[in-house]
Amino acid sequence: MLLSHRARLLELWRIAASYRIDTHFSVEEAPQLQPLARLIRTHPAAWGKKHQPNAIKFALEDMGTLFLKLGQLLSTRRDLMPPAIIEQLVQLQDQVKPFSSDISITQIQDTKHGLGQSIDELFARFDIKPLAAASIAQVHTAALHDGREVVVKVVRPDIRTTIVADFELLRELASWVSARVEAARAVHIIDIVEDYRQVMLNELDLMLEADNTTQMRNNFLGSALMYVPEVYAAAKNVMVMERIQGVPISNVALFDELGYDRAALAQKGLTIFFTQVFRDNFFHADMHPGNVFVETPNAKSIAEGINSIGHAPRYIGLDCAIMGSLSREDQLIVARMLLAVMNNNFTAVVDIVSRAGWIPPNTDKHALMRDMKRTVGPMLQKSINEIDFAGVLMQILDIARRHHMSIPPQLMLLLKTLVHVEGLGRDLYPDLDIWSLAKPILSSWIKEQLDPVRNLQQLRSQLPEILLSSTDIPKLLDQSLQSLASQGARQDSQLREIQQIRADMLNDRRRDWLALAGFGVFIALATQVVGWLSPIFYIMAILAVVWRILG
Repeated sequence: MLLSHRARLLELWRIAASYRIDTHFSVEEAPQLQPLARLIRTHPAAWGKKHQPNAIKFALEDMGTLFLKLGQLLSTRRDLMPPAIIEQLVQLQDQVKPFSSDISITQIQDTKHGLGQSIDELFARFDIKPLAAASIAQVHTAALHDGREVVVKVVRPDIRTTIVADFELLRELASWVSARVEAARAVHIIDIVEDYRQVMLNELDLMLEADNTTQMRNNFLGSALMYVPEVYAAAKNVMVMERIQGVPISNVALFDELGYDRAALAQKGLTIFFTQVFRDNFFHADMHPGNVFVETPNAKSIAEGINSIGHAPRYIGLDCAIMGSLSREDQLIVARMLLAVMNNNFTAVVDIVSRAGWIPPNTDKHALMRDMKRTVGPMLQKSINEIDFAGVLMQILDIARRHHMSIPPQLMLLLKTLVHVEGLGRDLYPDLDIWSLAKPILSSWIKEQLDPVRNLQQLRSQLPEILLSSTDIPKLLDQSLQSLASQGARQDSQLREIQQIRADMLNDRRRDWLALAGFGVFIALATQVVGWLSPIFYIMAILAVVWRILG
């Protein structure tokens, strides 16, 4: 129950009140926030305090990692939040309050979860001042003894306990909402919270991030689209990787100064996303601007007027802690749905959704098709700058609620990534034609997946495994026959038990009627006779009832 989390709720209330975050929202423009603003003002921590600059940023920092992540997500949604708040949220991407460098050194040298060596043994130079601090970790620059420049990522101390507690609260809220809101049940909000909880706990293990980074690096080796830095060493709380030269994708002013083609950059970004989802089935699921960089010359070259890096600028893949993947079936469903939407074929969309088992059999498919066409159709004629993805997503969820659709939880991480991609695209190149770029990529991938020659080659490569598995067929047949025989024996035993229960029920019913008849007869006789026999018949009636109860 939510009351079991009252201490944490009271703490969040106090933090919101102490920073007076209610002064950063206009209740006139959003009247639904008025009760929340009134609640914040009533807390004693808010008394006598006025509007504070950067209060939203500081409040989210004090509230903990989960709220920092929420702020990072919202920082890409300039269409949802006022500019003044966006300016604060953007700082959460890499300007979070750092922790002590002494703690960093202790974490690095730790023999259990660190690298187990002293700073002097590991590095020729270690810079005490952090280069950046984010929600999960902070980064220091350093140099190895062979001269290679590196960055050292160190996990924030003691954040696991807070994350676990906050997710317990979030799960209770999800249960409360799911019990009352049909749209929440349609998207399996409780499962989404549980999945994201595991994702965030995995993010605390830099060994997993190192493995993800290495896999993504291998996927894009030699690519003109993206460069992923090399990991040199990793432990649970520490990771050492190659230092890169680049700036966040949100730094569009520098791109203009360097003469970068922002349209080409936006197209590369979208191509990378679809490549990760469909070619590699391994996509970056935390694409806020603090994690997406673009190659640039170093500061010294820029100061000297050298604006070229010798090739077209690539993206730089960082922070590969949260990665997503889909089953092959879900990949095909998503690709076919997107293509059907792009072709304005909503009959095919409904057919794909139906075959995927996302709607009940008795759903009015014509009504569903009309709703989708009315909601999604207008997007096809717009540039990315004119598309309100969040608004369309909410309308789609509303359609899901009305038609009792069930959206698999594994697709929600992809939807979250799409929201990030849309936010990045708005800032980089608002006129990007997302549909004309995506259509050939999807068409090519689907043709490849359905190519009979390719499928035969896959079957041939799997043939040795299939043949080895075929040796188990006699054993499996024998087990199946034994299972059927034992199941038949269990069914016979259950049938005998049912027959015995039926016989007992018939006997009980017979006793009920006998007891009732005896009770009625004796009561009738007791009322008809006089003298000393009447009490005896009453006693006999009572004994008939007792006989039935005890029998």
